[in-house]
Amino acid sequence: MSFTYCPACATALQPLSMAEDGGDKVRLRCPACGWTHWNNPTPVLAAIVECIDRDGQILLARNAAWTHRMFALITGFMEAGETPEDGIRREVLEETALEAVGTTLVGVHEFLRMNQVIITYHVQARGEIRLSPELAEYKLFAPEDVRCWRAGTGLALAQWLSGRGHTPQFIELPTRS
Repeated sequence: MSFTYCPACATALQPLSMAEDGGDKVRLRCPACGWTHWNNPTPVLAAIVECIDRDGQILLARNAAWTHRMFALITGFMEAGETPEDGIRREVLEETALEAVGTTLVGVHEFLRMNQVIITYHVQARGEIRLSPELAEYKLFAPEDVRCWRAGTGLALAQWLSGRGHTPQFIELPTRS
């Protein structure tokens, strides 16, 4: 979330330097009341969904808001009061209707462009795939046929494939307009 004015007193925020742990840090701060916009990264959950009742194929989906035909991991934001593992189980169920029967942490990756930290799990799941309105379509891939991208969840997917003995193959991401 971006701030221009202080949510406490409506004064225009300014980039001000202040002593913090580790030294001075410039942040958007309110000169009137001292409110600080911390702008900390947002935790995002991602799932490499392995459909165990479909010969271990990997499910990738296309977000309904995307104009390009890219298929990616199932992702979502953590909710207050849930663990990352509970959150990824919830996201897989909400977005695909699949039941997660096993989860294993793959890794944590930065996604600096979006100011996010991505926590990725390998999720073994089963059931009938029914997409939420958030997703437009899905494809199933054998692990050796999956193509990765050189950012965020694509790096997590490459790490997971490498750990399974596959050499990750990369695609170029569509350019942002």
